Amino acid sequence: MSQRCLASLTAFAAATVMMSLTAAGQTPKPAAKPAAAKSAAKYVAPRTPDGVPDLQGYYSNASGVPFERPANLGAKEFYTPEEFANKPKGGGGRGRAAAEEGALAVHYDTSQFGLTNKVNVPSLRTSQIMGPEGKVPPLTEEAQKRLAAKQAAVRGHQFDGPETRPLAERCIVWPHQGPPMIPAGYNANLEIVQGPGYVAILQEMIHDARIIPTDNRAHQPSNVRLFQGDPVGHWEGDTLVIDTTNFTDRTAYRNSSENLHVIEKLSRVDAETVDYQFTLEDPHTWAKPWSADIPMVAVQGPIYEYACHEGNYGMANILSGVRATEAAEAAKKK
Repeated sequence: MSQRCLASLTAFAAATVMMSLTAAGQTPKPAAKPAAAKSAAKYVAPRTPDGVPDLQGYYSNASGVPFERPANLGAKEFYTPEEFANKPKGGGGRGRAAAEEGALAVHYDTSQFGLTNKVNVPSLRTSQIMGPEGKVPPLTEEAQKRLAAKQAAVRGHQFDGPETRPLAERCIVWPHQGPPMIPAGYNANLEIVQGPGYVAILQEMIHDARIIPTDNRAHQPSNVRLFQGDPVGHWEGDTLVIDTTNFTDRTAYRNSSENLHVIEKLSRVDAETVDYQFTLEDPHTWAKPWSADIPMVAVQGPIYEYACHEGNYGMANILSGVRATEAAEAAKKK
């Protein structure tokens, strides 16, 4: 987060986090219709005391819609309501979500924590990625070489120390946190809180609250680099637009470079749904910009604390296990 707004936001961010730590179950509010089938009537979003659209609440972006479109669907971007209702289970969509829930139940009795089954946000999309291709564009030659160089540098040294382990494994930052914000593998819940001139977004999975100023200020100097980039927001009518730059080359969403540029748009579709769209542009990584649409449906909060921190026993176990293996191999050679 930008140092220039840290002092003024400490109390605000702390209050946001404290609101999210009380344990309670996530249960969906009354089911919404699939996003593409909603009424054409213009919905007027409620306002905050300072007059901007009120996006506040607890949401889930869990979805059975595949990120990339299955090849057999070609350029088909939406199912009809009839096709959606009769879509066979398995291989994606609602069947895939149900299968994942069943696999999770084998390992965890989530009912003991007051958790419901995964919320499946309704959508008629055939893929979260928008457009006729429905897929992430090909990597540029530069990006392919960059990826090969990273893999070569770490090969044989993956377990030398915590520095060579992925950021997510070290509980520093996870890809779904954003930007862009994509569904987590489970606990795909988030909270949006607003205050005058700011929006805060807290994900249940991991521990960071994104603090986004909405005064359309200039970005940080280019030599200031952050894991989650430098977000600058503004309102376009009822839509919150978040422009994020100044990433590091370590976050590397889908092998992106530090030149990644993300535009996010959040708008309240109705009382229960916020539409979330993002566009990624990085000429050093992809052949062209690409976009996705992931609706979020209201759930009953508050959300849980996710206690993941660097230095937890998982990292110690991983590294001590490798050291033990190395010692055993050395003993055999002797």
